[in-house]
Amino acid sequence: MHDPTPVISVRPVVLPAPARGEDLRVRVSAPVTGGELPVIVFSHGFGESLDGYAPLVDFWAARGFVVVQPTHLDSRTLNLAPDDPRHPEIWRHRVDDLTHVLDRLDVLEAAVPGLAGRVDRDSVAAAGHSWGAQTVSMLLGARVLDADGAPGKDMSDPRIKAGVLLAVPGTGGADLTPFAAEHFPFMNPGFSEMTTPALVVAGDRDQSALSVRGPDWFTDAYALSPGSKSLLTLFGAEHSLGGISGYRSTETTDESQERVALLRRLTWAYLRGALRPGDPSWSAATAELARDADPLGRVDSR
Repeated sequence: MHDPTPVISVRPVVLPAPARGEDLRVRVSAPVTGGELPVIVFSHGFGESLDGYAPLVDFWAARGFVVVQPTHLDSRTLNLAPDDPRHPEIWRHRVDDLTHVLDRLDVLEAAVPGLAGRVDRDSVAAAGHSWGAQTVSMLLGARVLDADGAPGKDMSDPRIKAGVLLAVPGTGGADLTPFAAEHFPFMNPGFSEMTTPALVVAGDRDQSALSVRGPDWFTDAYALSPGSKSLLTLFGAEHSLGGISGYRSTETTDESQERVALLRRLTWAYLRGALRPGDPSWSAATAELARDADPLGRVDSR
């Protein structure tokens, strides 16, 4: 694994977005040295912002990635009024936010002192947690199904070469609680066309209040999608996966520094392998986990 290097982070970089009704604010973090740096576009969970997920972002950026974090409209930092007409379509705005970031990588690169000319724009991945993971899945080829099961608009983006889906919600329909089915109709993903390579991460104690199923609900994106996929099951993990949303975050119900350390090592290694063919990081990391006498998780791949 690469030795960590100092990181520079710039926030907010403001991207005009007239159709959104609110300019898009973005944080960009990058190592101060190195070239041909791959990019991770990160989509936060409900209510979070560009300032979240430091345990992951700090690790990835210090080891050779440019990490780009937009603030979506559902963020508590924006405090949209309950009757804001954009609420029913926020899930679409979220996907558009990530696409807008990809469209303006030149602006984001120029906003960070010393970063110009060091970014590999052909090596782009997307990662997200919870609702952010569903947002990212759309760029990988997942589609929202209507009430009759017909797939909606294809919002996949070929610029995304790989994805990491952290605690990604599973299928809708009868798998949702009545509350979720009534209030979140977009929580009805179809994964049959999610062909982009991805690592799905699920906690085996993640019991969602939105689903009538158990923790296996969070593995649907792996089980139901075609193509090259891997599943990291974290033992004992709940929805925060050990505490990825922030250092000492009060939202964490399953705090474990060891679990977070494993998660960030494996996600880093997966993306290195996915974006750099021939890179041995992923195979080395999974082999090390398999040798562990008391492992914190398990990797399955196909």
